[in-house]
Formats: sequence, C-alpha cells, structure tokens
Amino acid sequence: MSERIVRLAARGDGVTESGRFVPFAAPGDQVRADGGVEPGPHHQTPPCRHFPECGGCQLQHVDDVAFAGFVTDRIAAALAAQGIAAPDILPVHLSPPVSRRRASLRAERKGRHLALGFNEEGSHRIVDMRECFILRTELFALVAPLRALMGDLIGPRGSGGVRMTMTDQGPDILLEQVAADGLEAAEALTRFAEIHRLARLAIDDGYGPQTRWEPEPVTVTLGGVPVALPHGAFLQATADGEAALVAAVKAAVGDAGVVADLFAGLGTFALSLDGRVYAAEGARDAALSLKAAANRARRQLFVDHRDLFRRPLDVKELGRFEAVVLDPPRAGAKEQAAALAAAATARVAYASCNPATFARDARTLLDGGFRLDWVKPVGQFRWSTHVELVGAFSRGA
Repeated sequence: MSERIVRLAARGDGVTESGRFVPFAAPGDQVRADGGVEPGPHHQTPPCRHFPECGGCQLQHVDDVAFAGFVTDRIAAALAAQGIAAPDILPVHLSPPVSRRRASLRAERKGRHLALGFNEEGSHRIVDMRECFILRTELFALVAPLRALMGDLIGPRGSGGVRMTMTDQGPDILLEQVAADGLEAAEALTRFAEIHRLARLAIDDGYGPQTRWEPEPVTVTLGGVPVALPHGAFLQATADGEAALVAAVKAAVGDAGVVADLFAGLGTFALSLDGRVYAAEGARDAALSLKAAANRARRQLFVDHRDLFRRPLDVKELGRFEAVVLDPPRAGAKEQAAALAAAATARVAYASCNPATFARDARTLLDGGFRLDWVKPVGQFRWSTHVELVGAFSRGA
C-alpha cells in the first residue's frame, strides 16, 4: 500500500500522511511499501549534477509551487508553535536561479588535486564544484581559475576558503587561511586580479583580511546610494530578494515620518526609507560606511554605533519614532522586542532570516498590544531550507 507525500519538513524531507519522513520526495509523490518513490506533479528533475551531495541546495527536486508552499509552511508552523494564529501570509517571492551574489566556498588539497565548492550536506567533505545553478555567472566563472590559484597557495593536505561577493565594481574575492608571502606570490595575486577584472582581492592568513588589489573603492548601491563595502560585511544574498524585502519593509512602515532602523547594517533599509531616519548598528565598520554614504548623499539619516543586544533602545528612546524597522541576525531581537512591546511606537517592520526567533519576538509584541497584520515570505536562497520574511505589526485603532 502506498502513501502520499503531503508536505515538506523543515529540513526538506517529504512527509507522508502517517508522519513518515522520506528524503528527496515532493508533495504529491507516492511512496510505495518497498520505500520507492513515484514522482508526483510537483517533483522535478534536479538541474545540477551535484545534487543532492552538494550542501548548497536541499530542494532542487521540487517545483516552484512546492518550494513556495514549503516557505509558507515554515512560517506558519513557527507562529503556531508560539500560539499565534496564521496572519495574512502574502504570496512568496522567490529569487530566480543564477542570482546569488555572495557565497562562501571551501577549498581542500589532497595530493595534486584541490577541491573547491560547498560542503556536502551534513558533512565536511567538499563537493568539487563543476556547475552551479544558484551563483551569478560572474562568480561561477571564477571557480575554475580560483581552483588553480588556491592550488598554488595551499600546501599538501591543507585547506582554506573563498568568500565571493558581487559589488558595483565587479567580483570581490577574499581568500581565507592562505599566505602569499614574497614578491612572486604578490605578483601572482596581482596578475589574477587584473586578468579576471576583480573589484578587490584580499587574503586572510588568520590575522584579518589584507587587501592586495583594489583599483578603486569597492561599493554596493543601497537605496540608490553607493556604500563602501567592508570585508565581511553583511549583504542580502540576491539583489532581487533585497528589493522584495525593501518593498515589504516600506509597505509596513507606511507614511511614518520619523523611523528607527535597528540592526541597520550597511543601510539596506535605512537608505530606502523616506523622512528622518535613525540607524543603529553594532558593527563598527558597517556603521562608519553607512554614515559616510549618508553624508555624501545628504540624507536625513543619523547613524549610531550601538550594540543593541547589550544596549537596546529603551521605552523612552523608542517613543520618539513613529515606526521601527528590525532586521536582527538569526538570534532575533529578544531584548529589543521586549522594549518595543512597552513603547508607544505605532508600527514595526520586522525583517527576519529565522522564522523561529521571529515568532518568539512576535509573541512578545502581540502580548504588548501589537497585532500582526501580514507576513511577506521571501525565498532568496533558491532551493535551500533557508527562509526569510518581513512581518508588519501595528497597534491602535
């Protein structure tokens, strides 16, 4: 007797009506008694030869309808776990394939061969990347040349890493756990950067990034403003996903004239908001970049270098703002949410990359008198189990 797959679990496994977990199954598939899977209407052929070994993707076997359903279900389940009835969950925005503008790859040398790519799912083994359907073409084009370069920099049985980011000027590359001492190594790095038209090339030998090539200052444009990009600074995974998140935040903020952007980073939201904006960010380099960019653009934007985990805005400070934008890391904003729940702020736009901590903080806001008007899901990590969203909260009539 066969069973039908009715949903996808948090880690991407298919789940039958009886609660059985089946790897690499899609909603609508039939699972036979012998464990075999008969593909249903939402099962597709994975486009990449590295699936499912490569840890970069977990859901290439499902179509966009099932993937969007998975994103929505993750959010609804997290809210339900906090006793929150599902609000108006808007249609999911999915970033297209070949749109990822940043990635962290691992490199490992074994004998003469150097593997470069993502780790295998649930393992430290590196899947040597030969094709990729998530990275932007400009970044994937560098994988083979970087494999050769890293092969010269990493010793026998050594390992390292490559951080790749697309910037306004082109690819920004940071090589990790490598040393490039001496004139020959320095010249090799310069040649590589010139040939491949890099915006910046840096190495980190364990003592922090050292820029070796940067013909002009590297920037990313946020809200129409070029912002200097520090090494390791956070940037949304896709430009397409960033635009969807910004649009949702602006809709949640509405016509508020005085807004606080908390955990502001480089200004993804702060530079896109109208009116007067206060931006708080705990990372010094990001705060300095945002402040300089806002000053050059003559924006009504005050930047505060402030650790919001140790020193969240208190009720009195929050009372100055008509709306607050929250964009915390995966740990959420537990302390700041508690202060917001007691403040007079009328609107909160909460951008989150973790449905569980979002739901926890949403419970705090709802207990303080807010209501959750809607949630906009964003799947910018194509074919992965990583879910992002914006929640719109309001209080009053």
